[in-house]
Amino acid sequence: MLGTGLTLARGLVDWQGLVQRLETAARDWRLTAGHRRSGVRLRWDGRSPQGLDAESWGAGLDGVAQTLDALSQGLDQVTELAPDFQRLLERAQALRQLCDRFQQEADGEAVRWVEVSAALKVIQAPLDIAQTFLRLTGSAVPDPLAPPGAVAAAASRAWVFTSATLGDGPDLRWFTVPCGLTAARTLRVDSPFDYAAQAALYVPEHLSEPGSPGHAHEVARLVLDAARRIGGRTLVLTTTLNAMRSIGEFLQTHLDSGLGLEVLVQGQSPKRRLMERFRTGSQDGQAGCILVASASFWEGFDVPGDALQLVVIDKLPFAPPDDPVMEARGQRLQAQGRSVFTDLALPEAAVTLKQGAGRLIRSETDRGILVVCDHRLTRKGYGMRLLSALPPMRRITGAEDFEAALQGLRQDLPEDLPPGL
Repeated sequence: MLGTGLTLARGLVDWQGLVQRLETAARDWRLTAGHRRSGVRLRWDGRSPQGLDAESWGAGLDGVAQTLDALSQGLDQVTELAPDFQRLLERAQALRQLCDRFQQEADGEAVRWVEVSAALKVIQAPLDIAQTFLRLTGSAVPDPLAPPGAVAAAASRAWVFTSATLGDGPDLRWFTVPCGLTAARTLRVDSPFDYAAQAALYVPEHLSEPGSPGHAHEVARLVLDAARRIGGRTLVLTTTLNAMRSIGEFLQTHLDSGLGLEVLVQGQSPKRRLMERFRTGSQDGQAGCILVASASFWEGFDVPGDALQLVVIDKLPFAPPDDPVMEARGQRLQAQGRSVFTDLALPEAAVTLKQGAGRLIRSETDRGILVVCDHRLTRKGYGMRLLSALPPMRRITGAEDFEAALQGLRQDLPEDLPPGL
C-alpha cells in the first residue's frame, strides 16, 4: 500500500504515517500474547484467548480497528485516481469487519483460536458446514418471501461428490453428516488397481512406541536403509513438524553423498519446487530422491511411475490433542452421549491414513511398499478398522520379507546407478 500511495497519490494522504500507525497497532496487539513458543495455539472461548488479559487483548484489537478506520478514510479520498486504491479500500474495510467479529464472542456453532508466532493469526471455523451447505443447495427452511416455486427449483438440483476418501464406512458418514446430507445416496466403487499384486504393507514390529524419544530416529534409520536399496524413490509422511525436522536432519546428515541421492525436506524449498524435483529425480538413469514432508503432502501429491516406490508413515495420524476444531467437536459429541474416540478421532485418522497411503499407487503399472511405523495398527483392537480403510495390499510380516520386497523393487533400477545402491 505504501508504494502504491507514494507512486499514485503522493502528498494527498499521509501514507507513511498511516502505515506506521497500522504496523505499530499490529505489533502492540501481538505483544498482548506475550513471548510464547512459535506455532502455539490458544483456545478462545470467551472475550479473549486462554491465558491472556481480556482488557489488554481487547484494547490491542480495538487499536488495530481504529487504525483501519483511519486508513479507510485516507483511501476513500483517492479511489477515483486508480483501481488499486479501490481494492485496497475494500481490503481495509473487510479487515475492519473482521475486527468487529472478533470483538464479539463466537457463537455455539463455531470454534475460535489464536496461533502465535512472530505475528498473530486469529481463526474462526464452523464445527460443521451443514447449514451453509443446505443454504447453498436450497434445502434449508423455505423463505416465505421467496417467489412461488423458487425453493422447489433449487432443491431439485442434483449434487455429485466423488473422492477416494469420503469416509471409511459403507455409508460414508464421515462426509455426509457434517454436510447435513441425511438423505444422500452413496455408492462405493472398487479401485481399478490390483493392490495385492502392485503393493505391499509392512508394519515393523521392532520399533519403539510411537511418540517415544527415539522413535523418529528409528524411522529415519529404516528409511535410510530402505532408500539406499531402491535408489531413493521414497516419500516420508510425518504427523508432526518436529518429527519431520528430526527425520529430515538425520537423513541429510547420514546419507552417503556418493550415492547420488538427494534428501528433500518440506520447508527448505517451496512446495511446487519440491514436488517437481522429486518427480524428475529418477529420470535419465539417475538415483531418485527422498522427500520428508508433513500435513500438506498427505493428499494432492501425485507421482505416478517409478519415481515413488516407497511411502513411509511415521505413526498413525490421530489429530493432536490441542487441535481446536477436534476438541470442540469432541465436546459436542460428549454432550450427546457419544464416544469422541469412536465417532470422531478414529474415523478422522482412518481417512487421513487412507489419504497418505494413496500417494503410493497412482496408475495400473505402479509398484511399491507402504510402511506404517506404528505397531498400534496390528496390536490394538481399533487397528482392524484402520487396516480395513487401507487398500487391500498384500502383507509383509517380517524384516526378511521386507528385504525381499525391496529387492524386488530394486530390479526396476537403472543399471548405471552409482556403486553402493
